[in-house]
Amino acid sequence: MSGLEIGLLGLGMVLFLIAIRIPIGVALGGVSILGIMILRGPEVAVGMVKTTVFEFAASWNLSAIPMFLLMGAVAHHSGISSALFKSARLWLGQLPGGLAVASNFTCAGFSAASGSSLATAAAMGRIAIPEMMKHGYDKGLAAGVVAAAGTLGSLIPPSILMVLFGIFSETSISKLLIAGVLPGILTAVVYASMIIIRCKIQPNLAPSIYEKYSLQEKLRASREVWPLFALIIGIIGGIYGGIVTPTEAGAFGAFLSFILAWTQKRLTWILIKDSITEALINTAKIFFIAVGAVMLTRFLALTGLPFVMGEIIGNWALDPFLLIIAMSVIYVLLGMFLDPLGLMLLTLPLLLPMFDALNLDLIWLGVLVIKFLEIGLMTPPVGFNVYIVKSVVGDAIPLGVIFRGVAWFLACEVLIVGLLVYFPQISTILPQLM
Repeated sequence: MSGLEIGLLGLGMVLFLIAIRIPIGVALGGVSILGIMILRGPEVAVGMVKTTVFEFAASWNLSAIPMFLLMGAVAHHSGISSALFKSARLWLGQLPGGLAVASNFTCAGFSAASGSSLATAAAMGRIAIPEMMKHGYDKGLAAGVVAAAGTLGSLIPPSILMVLFGIFSETSISKLLIAGVLPGILTAVVYASMIIIRCKIQPNLAPSIYEKYSLQEKLRASREVWPLFALIIGIIGGIYGGIVTPTEAGAFGAFLSFILAWTQKRLTWILIKDSITEALINTAKIFFIAVGAVMLTRFLALTGLPFVMGEIIGNWALDPFLLIIAMSVIYVLLGMFLDPLGLMLLTLPLLLPMFDALNLDLIWLGVLVIKFLEIGLMTPPVGFNVYIVKSVVGDAIPLGVIFRGVAWFLACEVLIVGLLVYFPQISTILPQLM
């Protein structure tokens, strides 16, 4: 059996193991170790496991991940998410579907403090959905907006997936993080426009709220959101201005989140314990999958599969648009079944050589990859954000109703992706100004 055949067989085995619910890290790492043993022998496989785990865990750039996770945990437990929704509700509640619009922009804002789509959906699901249901909102709209807008945590910096894409593609992490700003804002604006138009046409989806608030009350609620803006300035401003690296920004953001919680008199031992525990658990999950993906990358490199596919693409895909279409099909289809982190790390070893063969802008492609992963978080049968929202609402909203609510946002994604493909400047203009 040739190395190429072993590589194809290994990929098929990985997909099979994931399909039968074997943990992604185990599937990636186990198949890779077995494949390397077949190709080079057990001694080489054992040696590669030793060096890979150490080299990956010792990477300085990766220290940004636990720092961003810790920052997001502290921000949530200190009440930033609830204060942000309260302020958005007071300012936007009078619009058609105002609470849904407020939830949408709150998710976008909290994404700048969490870096995780799942964390954003979980936090906002507990706060926004009960409020919308109390005011008689359609259940599909109430749950759908949180599940969809929660995906902005993967795009708006700081984004854990952006950091990992930068490491694996050897692309500037700071430029990738900044590149997600305008696409994230564009997504939030398109979502909000769809909600307003839809609720204007079908008023029964979101009954009007007749509560009126004075300007003083709105400003008072807005003042409670200042910690979020402090975090945004500390992270995005520091990276964009070249004051801190992405790694330093993660550490500074985590430190700043503790300081902000202390200034609000919310820094308790329980908050510290819960935040650190949450960050450690999520870091371990991410690293376990990532180490397996690194092993898969090395296994596939030994088989020669990525280079063969890169040569094939370089020979016939003269139009980069063909590669974008192929990439979108791969991510949308596999995103229906796979975890976004595992999917990205599984596909990058195959796609990166193809990107290189066509000399495509990796900053632009990084944004597109993250956008496709966001779509996968909403698509059935395994839309992870949908299941996060379902776990929050329990039996109050059936799973099918949530998926139907999300379908409207998936329709918006067609427009958003089209704009990002047709106008790459949306993704590249800010990094070019750095």
